Amino acid sequence: MKEMTSAERVLRTLRREEPDRVPHFEWIIDRRVRDAICLGSTMEEFTVRMGLDAILTAPDYRREQVAPNRVRNEWGTILEYSAEEYAMPVSGPIQTPADLDRYQAPDPHAPGRFASLEKVVSRYKGKLAIGVHLNDVLSVPRNLMGFENLMAAFGEEPELVRALVELSVTTNLELAKEVAQRGADFVFTGDDYASTERPFVSPKMFRDFLAPQLKRVVTGFKELGLPVIKHTDGNILPILDQIVEAGMDALDPIDPIAGLDIGDMKQRLGGKLALKGNVDCAHTLTNGTEKQVVEETISVLRKAAAGGGLIVSSSNSIHSGVKPGNYLAMWNAIRTYGRYPIRLDGWEHSGAVAAFS
Repeated sequence: MKEMTSAERVLRTLRREEPDRVPHFEWIIDRRVRDAICLGSTMEEFTVRMGLDAILTAPDYRREQVAPNRVRNEWGTILEYSAEEYAMPVSGPIQTPADLDRYQAPDPHAPGRFASLEKVVSRYKGKLAIGVHLNDVLSVPRNLMGFENLMAAFGEEPELVRALVELSVTTNLELAKEVAQRGADFVFTGDDYASTERPFVSPKMFRDFLAPQLKRVVTGFKELGLPVIKHTDGNILPILDQIVEAGMDALDPIDPIAGLDIGDMKQRLGGKLALKGNVDCAHTLTNGTEKQVVEETISVLRKAAAGGGLIVSSSNSIHSGVKPGNYLAMWNAIRTYGRYPIRLDGWEHSGAVAAFS
């Protein structure tokens, strides 16, 4: 098969068709791992130098420092930085309906909101697949209220929850209009729905509060010509049908520590959506040997690559605890064994894994 551009490769995969080879990219690659492989590289530089298949960006929001390790973003959420490059929300501006009445979300159409996207499009359109991080139904409410307060509000202030979900969907649909006009290739949403053990809310509550709005926002993205990759960690099996009914193009990361098997998911969902995942970043990439990483990467390919519709990546992100050599072992295994038609019989004896013994 003729060599494809990364953009062609990813978009073909999102259509559940076979590309020339299985694509690879990560939502986050921590600077410690990047520095060990490409010293001093930004995420953009690392993406280009390593030949990853997608370059990712997000709307640009103002931030102000409020403490040594804390910033307040334009949404009014306080974010805290720790050892990881990714900041975590620790408090938000809304606790009551009265707070919401006074609240003004950031203007989706504000000047400069998509400066980062415009730069990426000018440099990489048609070469790399360009993805933009938006939200769907849960992260914005969580960031505005705080996780524990939001969970309590499902029972105590249900109309406040509905209003926050509506705010999230409405705002992100407006953001998506700008994203589509500026040449993005796909959107990805990072709203987690579950812990390792179970969804954050019951299947009944998910259907009542979240599923209709999830379908509304995914449908809106796709009507703008934006394929959708939906990320959620955890054991989503009790609400899987509701997630899939929303109509996204791909599901990530098929969380192995929550008991999800990518082969089972391929059998169940391969005719409906693509899959992204799921080399274990909690154990194998962090504490395993390079040979074990190669073996697990091969297992993911064996279970889910047939017929296309697979993006191989970690089971969440390349966080600071991932061994750089293990990331390179996964990267190399994808490139070595992920070319279509997939042929994995006898790979153990090919000599290609001798370096990882």
